[in-house]
Amino acid sequence: MTSTTPEPVELGPVTVGVDASDAARAAALWAAEEADRRGRPLAVVHAADTDGRSLFVGAETVQAVREAGRDLLADTVEAVSERCPGLVVTTELSPLDPVAGLRASAGDRGTIVVGSRGLGGFGALLLGSVGLGVAARTEVPVIVVRGEPDRPATGVITAAVHGASDLGWLVVPAAEAQARKASLRLLSVCNVLGHVGTVATMLDSFGEVADQQVREVSAMAGRMRELYPGLTVTHHVETGTSVPGILVETSKHTDLMVLGSRRRVLGLGPALGRVSHAVLHHGHCPVEIVPPGYGNAGDVPGHVNAGEA
Repeated sequence: MTSTTPEPVELGPVTVGVDASDAARAAALWAAEEADRRGRPLAVVHAADTDGRSLFVGAETVQAVREAGRDLLADTVEAVSERCPGLVVTTELSPLDPVAGLRASAGDRGTIVVGSRGLGGFGALLLGSVGLGVAARTEVPVIVVRGEPDRPATGVITAAVHGASDLGWLVVPAAEAQARKASLRLLSVCNVLGHVGTVATMLDSFGEVADQQVREVSAMAGRMRELYPGLTVTHHVETGTSVPGILVETSKHTDLMVLGSRRRVLGLGPALGRVSHAVLHHGHCPVEIVPPGYGNAGDVPGHVNAGEA
């Protein structure tokens, strides 16, 4: 396995970013339910970027933006309070741009929730620039709310893993599953094309590569069962030629898809690989991105997400 020894993690408070889009309203309602499950407060943030706007527009326009933001926050609080009575909800009209505003509000222990696209979105399949920017640049988990808002629950949380180096961040999807009284499924894709001419030449056969991956994923599943007694943890290694395609298809049959992000070359912060990009843009359920080193599990040097080498 690895030298990292993960420990159970407590899910933090929830921060949701809102604008006047339908996707943001859906995200706020989803975030309210998430906070309620966790027994944590919900912060509703509208980052109006008035600091930036003030450089280009007059004081009257900035004031109008602030007033519209306050109305939006009040309307959102009313909606989430109807959905989750008794939930502690706070609001913040941030003068920062959306990415910076959400990062500041969430702090170092929160979870950020955003809609799949904002007012500048280009259609139902594409993730908005704010969601993508937050997912790529924060040091806390980010959940992008995708899929039909009222689809029946499957009772399954899926974590997309590659191998033993993913052990550290698995405490987050395990905690998500426990909060929902759902099962946790570890899914790994053994990419046939990814091993042609490389690893396969050093082993007896591609089957040995797959067997090694199965052993690692099985060991991680066992570790999660030890850390979260009573949690049902299953694991599966699927062979295919498209990791993103398999994960997107799997997202049709899970309540939450969780992926770990990786660090950029030279250690310049977390980044999203092609697999995360594909699932965030095309997934059929909410997608959670967990940054490296989040929580008390420790950072795993050299961590590479499933298929993101």
